[in-house]
Amino acid sequence: MQKKNNYHFETRAIHEGETGDGWSGATLPPIFQSAAHYHESAESLSKTFAGETQDHIYMRLSNPTNRFLEQKLAALESGAGAVATGSGMAAINNACMTLLRSGDEFVASRSLFMSSYTLFTTIFKKYGIRVRLVDPLNLDDIEQAINEKTRFVYMETITNPGMEIADIKQIAQISHTKGIPLMIDNTLASPWLCRPIELGADIVLHSTTKYLSGHGGALGGVVVDAGNFDWTRERFSDFAPFVEQRGRLAFLHRLFKEIHVNFGTTPAPLHSYLTAIGLNTLGLRMERHMENAIRVADFLKDQPKVEWVNFPGFEDHGCHEMAKTQFCNKGFGAMLTFGLKDQAACFKFIDHLDMILNIANLGDCKTLIIHPYSSQYISFSPALKNKLADPQLLRFSLGVEHAEDICNDVAQALEAI
Repeated sequence: MQKKNNYHFETRAIHEGETGDGWSGATLPPIFQSAAHYHESAESLSKTFAGETQDHIYMRLSNPTNRFLEQKLAALESGAGAVATGSGMAAINNACMTLLRSGDEFVASRSLFMSSYTLFTTIFKKYGIRVRLVDPLNLDDIEQAINEKTRFVYMETITNPGMEIADIKQIAQISHTKGIPLMIDNTLASPWLCRPIELGADIVLHSTTKYLSGHGGALGGVVVDAGNFDWTRERFSDFAPFVEQRGRLAFLHRLFKEIHVNFGTTPAPLHSYLTAIGLNTLGLRMERHMENAIRVADFLKDQPKVEWVNFPGFEDHGCHEMAKTQFCNKGFGAMLTFGLKDQAACFKFIDHLDMILNIANLGDCKTLIIHPYSSQYISFSPALKNKLADPQLLRFSLGVEHAEDICNDVAQALEAI
């Protein structure tokens, strides 16, 4: 019989982790909606608290439904283990705080998701932690920004909303030569399109709310540990107790014991269940998402009222060749940005859309649009807003509807400008 780890990705997304043990014949994992779990003896509970068993105690610590999702996502990302969280930002915060202490530094892309940018440049700063922002496409900038205080490098597979694609393999080599891990937010690609661990990354993050669930009905995040980084290096001497307890999974163990449990970032079992259901169709959805992205990008490029289109699928895009080299399947992501004359034109366009939804989310099966400058970045200073998302820019997350219907909706909204 063929082993599951030899199955193609689409098959594994459906069957990975499904043992049926204790499921009473169910074909979907049960939702274990229980705040705590009964132990038959005092010794059993004591051993579990001591870490000698993997039994469940309390939902904030672990839950069978959440564990099922963690095992599936670790396998799909080629990781050794994972911790699911209540949101994508919880995953980012947990992963970073596992590594950072007051006085530490880390290197990150200057083109970041809005909340990540705020966390890195404002919140962490309050605790004496410095981020050095770099051009994600400039390897020399990245290398030069690393010093003796640097604890890791952080990049996004596809930047949001910059649509840049960093060279993960080369950045991993730079990071490892300097003795630090590489952390990648893989939300915009999904493991169907890119698996950063296979390119050398050490830690992979997702907002599972996006493509992994795909239906806009479940909030969540995940941290996946490759289990490859050597945490016995002198720079990470503070990891010694965790290395002793869990070896190559020292990072994930520390994240769980120190941050996840004590910050209370556990996801609701219902959300893990809904995300697991969404994973069943991930491969199919990503194919349609990306087909639609190409169709709509080509359509927008021919519209006279559209000033520009930023999409890695175009041959003249600066990251086109990197996308072709780095991505597992034929595709360039399912998001693009484009520009209209000014903010007023953007507002008028959005207000005349019939099917496409004006929503602060992406990766949904529905096509979504947002004007980041006036929404997500509204509290930023004018100079910073113009740097990260100018007034012309609209962010388009392509859904799985028929491409012709998306284009027709865009066309009629453009006519109103």
